[in-house]
Parts: sequence; structure tokens; C-alpha cells
Amino acid sequence: MTLVSNLDLQIKQLIIDSLNLEDITPDDIDSDAPLFGDGLGLDSIDALELGVAIKKAFNIALTDDSEENREHFASVNALVALIQSRTA
Repeated sequence: MTLVSNLDLQIKQLIIDSLNLEDITPDDIDSDAPLFGDGLGLDSIDALELGVAIKKAFNIALTDDSEENREHFASVNALVALIQSRTA
């Protein structure tokens, strides 16, 4: 398993665990699909909880810039790119 796919799986599991998404497996989450709205259907409260979980898991602090966060939380792939850029 490559580092990217491992991180992809890790983030999907983090989303499931931190947001208590029952009946969803990592395989159910499309890495390119939007996390909010039509995709996974998350809301702003979910974003806050997910931000805290990412900070705990990867020691990455997210800014209060909502436009930047919107980009980071666009999809699982966007979160993978963020974490790779901040931990490289």
C-alpha cells in the first residue's frame, strides 16, 4: 500500500470515527467526492469536529480562514494534499 492510499484510508477512517458515521465504511467514501452538500453531506458542525480530529491526529492547526478551509475540506483528496504538504 502506498503512502497516499494509506493516508487516504486513514483520513476516511478519521472522518467515520470522529463524526460517528454509522453504516459507512472507508470504501463507501469516494476520495474525489465533496465532503459537504451533495457528497458526504457534512455540515459546519462536522467541519469543526473534523478539524479538531485532524489537529489531534496529525498535529495540524487549521486557520480560521473559511475560504482556505473550504478548499482543504473539499474532498478526502484535498485533505490528503493538505496533510502531505504540512507534514513533508
